[in-house]
Amino acid sequence: MSQVATPVAKARGSSVLFRIALREEELEHRLAAGLGRVEERLLECAARAADPRVAEVVGYLVAAGGKRLRPLLTLVAAEFAEPGAPGVVDAAVISELVHVASLYHDDVMDQARIRHGVPSVNVRWGDCVAVRAGNWLLATSARLSAGLVAQTLPLHAEASERLVRGQMRELLGPDADDDPLAHYFSVVSDKSAALMSLALRLGALQAGAPASVADVLAEYGEHLGVAFQIADDLLDITSPSALSGKEQGKDLAVGVACLPVLLVRAGDDPRDDELRALLGAPSGLAGAAHQRALELLRRSPAMARARSLMEERLVQARSVLDRLPPGPPSRALDALCDVVARRTGQLRPG
Repeated sequence: MSQVATPVAKARGSSVLFRIALREEELEHRLAAGLGRVEERLLECAARAADPRVAEVVGYLVAAGGKRLRPLLTLVAAEFAEPGAPGVVDAAVISELVHVASLYHDDVMDQARIRHGVPSVNVRWGDCVAVRAGNWLLATSARLSAGLVAQTLPLHAEASERLVRGQMRELLGPDADDDPLAHYFSVVSDKSAALMSLALRLGALQAGAPASVADVLAEYGEHLGVAFQIADDLLDITSPSALSGKEQGKDLAVGVACLPVLLVRAGDDPRDDELRALLGAPSGLAGAAHQRALELLRRSPAMARARSLMEERLVQARSVLDRLPPGPPSRALDALCDVVARRTGQLRPG
């Protein structure tokens, strides 16, 4: 097997870790090695399916790669105690398995055709197979949870419940008397922030960190997760498919209201009048209308407002870090805020 194909080399090529200016050589080495072991374990988990056809489907997006942000968060959290403690790698794998399972389900919900630059699972095998593959990954993550510290399984169950609740509430949309923006942030908290919070808490607890440290890390994860999702909303509008690995403007096409769209609808800026008229379509946009809406969204003042809200969340995430022991792990988490900001062309808010 060539060096490029090894799990460690793959982790180095795709992970968020290597977009961080850590300047902490020993920490970077440990995290890189840990991500390599996570990559190997992820592939092992997929391969354990008795039927090779099932193994192919459940391992499809794992093999396609990804940012591996959640496993990285777990490994960094473990640095606040004993990073080499038994079970830390499995804790990191749990957070990624739940995340990948959510991608299988999300792509069915959105009828997405591309994920990580490859045809989505639902395109290759159909919706029913994709949903069941996601369920298989959730079951596998629960099996791993049962073998770790006692808190792991209840925390896994809570995060999974939040994830499903967020997915369902996104599908159902806000009630008539709900504030759409409040509904959005509630959904994002459950769909995105819950898994980052879980990843950090599990890493800390499995490594033997005090519960107080795990609580602070989980709070940081909640803020980082919301900021990360807002960045995703912005990238869905601005980033070409070749760079994002997903279809550009997919949320807009299927009628999912991302943050900039909600801000346009809630505003009264005359520059958005044409865009508001296009967004009034009851079932999403297609063709020329979709392209025109994307063009108008990119120029809309709502984009700057959405970035500002993202930056506010990053400021909150950084403020939480002040309650953690100073040192390389805290600096790494601070640097992750820069990575999120850079995703949309911003850097170090606050």
